[in-house]
Amino acid sequence: MARFTAVCHDAGLPVGPDRAARFARAVVEVAPTTTRRLRHCAVATLVSHPEQLPLLDRVFAAVFEGVGDDAGPRGDPNAPPLAAAPATPPSGGDPQGDQATGGGMPRAAAPTGERAQREAPLRASAAATERLAGREFEALSAQELARLTGAMRALRVATPVRRSRRMRRASHGDRIDLRSTLRAAGRTGGDPVRLARRRARTRPRRLVVLCDISGSMEPYARALIQLLYCAAGAQRAEVFTFATRLTRLTRALARSTPAVALRRAALLAPDWSGGTCIGEALARFNDEYGRRGMAHGAVVLILSDGWETGDPEQLRREMARLRQVAYRIVWANPRTRHEDYQPLAGGMAAAWPYCDEVVSAHSLDALGPLVTALAGPRGSSGKPLSGPHRAGTWLS
Repeated sequence: MARFTAVCHDAGLPVGPDRAARFARAVVEVAPTTTRRLRHCAVATLVSHPEQLPLLDRVFAAVFEGVGDDAGPRGDPNAPPLAAAPATPPSGGDPQGDQATGGGMPRAAAPTGERAQREAPLRASAAATERLAGREFEALSAQELARLTGAMRALRVATPVRRSRRMRRASHGDRIDLRSTLRAAGRTGGDPVRLARRRARTRPRRLVVLCDISGSMEPYARALIQLLYCAAGAQRAEVFTFATRLTRLTRALARSTPAVALRRAALLAPDWSGGTCIGEALARFNDEYGRRGMAHGAVVLILSDGWETGDPEQLRREMARLRQVAYRIVWANPRTRHEDYQPLAGGMAAAWPYCDEVVSAHSLDALGPLVTALAGPRGSSGKPLSGPHRAGTWLS
C-alpha cells in the first residue's frame, strides 16, 4: 500500500499522507478479496476528479499486475500502455527519483489551466500534526504543542443535557401555557380555540476541571488547558489547578488565546510544578465551591496521576462527598496508557471506586476517549478502565 501511494504521487496524482492514510483505513475496513474491490478503495480515497482515473488505472495496473484474479481493474481501454523507463536517467535527472517510482513509471507533466486549480495541494502542516498525534504530551515541546491547536479546535467537548427551569413554547409540549392561551382567546371572542403549550428548556451540564500541575503532571496540564480553550464547547468550563493549594483560573483565562492562557496559568498558580496534595485541594473545592452549587449536577474532570503525598483516607472522604452532588466524575490519568496498569498508588486506589470512568488522555489520539467519557451517562462507581484497559482491576 505504501509503495502504491508513493508511485501515485510520483506519477502526478495529488496523493499525500492524508489520502494515503485514508486509503489504508479503507483497505482495512473493506478487506478486499479481489483487485476490483481494491481499485474501488483507491478510487474512493485517492482520486479527486474524473480526469485522474486513467492515470490511477495505469499506476494500479503497473503495481498490481499479476497480483489478483481475473476481475482486475477496469481502466480506460483507449489509454496508451505504460512507457518503460530509460535505463540511464537523462542529464540533470535524479536517478533516485526514477527508482522510487516503482521501476518504469513516468512522471506526469505538471497540470496547467483549470485542472491545476482543481488539484489539492499537499499540506505539510497536516503531516506534522499526524506525526505529533501519537506522541505523548510529556515528550512535546512548547512549539510542538502549539502546532496541535488546529487539531484540538476540530474536537467538540459536549456534556449531557439537563432540564432547565425556564420554559419555551412548543406545539406538542407537556404543559399548557395559560397566559398565551388566554391572550389568543381574546381574538376568538374569549373562547380558547387553541391551547398554547410549552416545555422545559434543556441546557448542557456544567463542566468542572480540576487539573494537577505538580512536576510530573505539568506537560499534561498544559495540553488540557490548551484543549479547553481550543475545543468547541469547552470554553465555558470552570477550571481549577492544584498541587499544594487550589487556584481558580476561570475568570483569569477567559477570552484569551491558548498561548496567553498557558502563560497566565503559570503566573497565577504559585505552586506550579510543586508537590501534590489532592485530598486537601479537593476538600477546599468541596467546601468553597462544589457543595455550594458549582458541582451540583455537573460533570467533573480530574486530571492527575494519583500520586498523593497527603492522607489517602482524606482523598477518599472528599471523593465520596463530591460523588453525592456531581452527575459524573471522569478521571484522566496518563499512567493508565500502559496495558499492565493497576491502581495501586494510595491516592488513585482511594479515588477509583468513585469515578465513573478513567481515561489516559496522554496524547492527541487519546483525547477522543476523553471527549466521549465527558458526554457519557451517569454510571455506577467502580467502573473498569476504558479503551484498551477494560480488563483492568475492579475495586470494591
